[in-house]
Amino acid sequence: MQSSETVIDVKDLVRVYRSSTGFIKRVKKETLAVDNISFSVKCGELFGMLGPNGAGKTTTIKMMTTLLTPTSGHITVLGHDVVTDPMEVRKHIGLVLGGEKGLYYRVTARQNLRYFADLYGVPMNIREERINELLRKVDLSDRADERVEDFSRGMKQRLHLAKGLINDPEVIFLDEPTIGLDPQAARDARSMIKTLIEEGKTMLLTTHYMFEADELCDRIAVVNKGKVVALDSPKGLKSLLKDMSIIEVEGFGITAAEIDSIKKLDGVKTVTASMNEDKQVLRVQVCDSSELLTPVANRLGNSKVIGVRVKEPTLEDAYLWLVESDA
Repeated sequence: MQSSETVIDVKDLVRVYRSSTGFIKRVKKETLAVDNISFSVKCGELFGMLGPNGAGKTTTIKMMTTLLTPTSGHITVLGHDVVTDPMEVRKHIGLVLGGEKGLYYRVTARQNLRYFADLYGVPMNIREERINELLRKVDLSDRADERVEDFSRGMKQRLHLAKGLINDPEVIFLDEPTIGLDPQAARDARSMIKTLIEEGKTMLLTTHYMFEADELCDRIAVVNKGKVVALDSPKGLKSLLKDMSIIEVEGFGITAAEIDSIKKLDGVKTVTASMNEDKQVLRVQVCDSSELLTPVANRLGNSKVIGVRVKEPTLEDAYLWLVESDA
């Protein structure tokens, strides 16, 4: 298959969840989770989906992997329709979920992989060789015959990756694969993802870690309220803020009232606050840093400011701008 060929094709995808409440008088409720999404993924591409919780990312992945049926629209994977030909789709895909679910804890890593190999129809004559190869790939060979309940979270996530590769899929869906992992385990997972891309796999990734998406993805769809609000390369998304700068402030004791006062300054687009070790960090998106550097600092007169600098926008800044502009 040539790299220009489409592997995943999503057209006008809609998913509505229907529910009802009340014991005496039933009230029907509809929730639009995915709202007319369209995109395609090329062979050998690592395609990212970014969005806040509830944006529709996981629902979209579940529809692409035949776990949910679309309300309307069409999805094909390697030319097979996920609704009319789901068994053929499943032969060619792997799914890796973040978190604790999806493994059997009271049996060993090897027994888990044997179970999923049989589930996917891996031929018996190559099953054990495939399992041993994957255990080496995820660095679990020396723990293969221990119960999964004794594994660390990072080890469980590596086993999730092995499980997702058990049928040697051409297309791999990664739903927040590094969530909750320590920095070393997350770095190892990203390294494995890069290796799989080099081996010719096609991958779709959801993540909340902007630096991870920036490092790994060829293209990214930013999703909010069930819609794709932007689709471009990481560089292209960052270029949306080419006329903006970021004033980064490090300090202690910065109050919510002071942050609100900065947000009200003319020329300020967004303000985000986070903790970096024991310091507070504010990132202020502005149109003209030279004019706003002093006003921003003046709003923090009652706080202990230990550093103010101007930086170029990151993918996270572009993401926040897109999501908040769509609010």
